[in-house]
Amino acid sequence: MQITGTHFNYYLICHRKLWLFANGINMEHASEAVYEGKLIHETSYPQRPERFKEIAVEGIKIDWFDTKNNVVHEIKKSDKKGEAHVWQVKYYLYVLEKNGIEATGLLEYPKLRKTHEVLLSEPDREYIVEALKNIEEIIGAETVPAKLPKTKCKNCSYFDFCWSSE
Repeated sequence: MQITGTHFNYYLICHRKLWLFANGINMEHASEAVYEGKLIHETSYPQRPERFKEIAVEGIKIDWFDTKNNVVHEIKKSDKKGEAHVWQVKYYLYVLEKNGIEATGLLEYPKLRKTHEVLLSEPDREYIVEALKNIEEIIGAETVPAKLPKTKCKNCSYFDFCWSSE
């Protein structure tokens, strides 16, 4: 299985969510938060399609890539899961680098009017290699990982799935 940016992001947020998503249980379609995020992505930068390209490489799909300056642009609704967002972009940079494209990243939070530059270092590359092994182990496990504490799950698209019996 090719690991996508979504897999990498979910690995950092919740191993259960990663396992469910990778094993075909997809709840994003019913999530208002996911819908709002897509709307922000589609409406925040209307000029982007003229200047930037969408690219897909080895399972990752980068929505906005500045081919002139080699910059990955990743748009997020909020910075609450900021560390996972950073690592998702680092994973994109890692995959691009493996394919001969040196790039930098820019996390954009239009609602907050914030941006955050993302670079890839040698320790990051080592962490990604280890994380990829862990992701494959989690995805390939026979049973779903344990739930996180309910307080960490409030806005998750899988909340009802995981907590409906409580």
